[in-house]
Amino acid sequence: MKNTIVLLLITFFGVQNMSFTTLPIGDEGPWKTLEKVTFKKKFDKTLGLYVDQPVFSKEIKTLNKKEITLKGYIIPLEGYQEQNYFIFSKFPYNMCFFCGGAGPETVMEVETKKGKEIKYTSKLITIKGKLKLNGDNVDRLMYILEDAQLVK
Repeated sequence: MKNTIVLLLITFFGVQNMSFTTLPIGDEGPWKTLEKVTFKKKFDKTLGLYVDQPVFSKEIKTLNKKEITLKGYIIPLEGYQEQNYFIFSKFPYNMCFFCGGAGPETVMEVETKKGKEIKYTSKLITIKGKLKLNGDNVDRLMYILEDAQLVK
């Protein structure tokens, strides 16, 4: 469908000699399921304002505390080095949630086992770990991957 739309635009506007690049994005498997979240407004006494609280679908709840494997990109929090705590995104750095290009369901916090840091790369990687759902703590993301490790 996307290719058809691009072809129609090229034909309609007479665009010639243009090359289009498709960025690889995280696999649709677990990311597709994690998209099935909605939000409700909840007053947070600590912050003194209404915040969006996630409402996880049945499909998402079945993944809670289960090991999942997914592809995506490291969003480093402490420089471009080995990481034991970072944000993992379905999309590359320039398209991720924090840059305004996607929703909160496309990112998660990642914590690796001690001594099992993952070396930073800007390339698409595959990791696995135990998914933890967070619906209450506004200081953390709604998805947390614990005991994560790189899949080679």
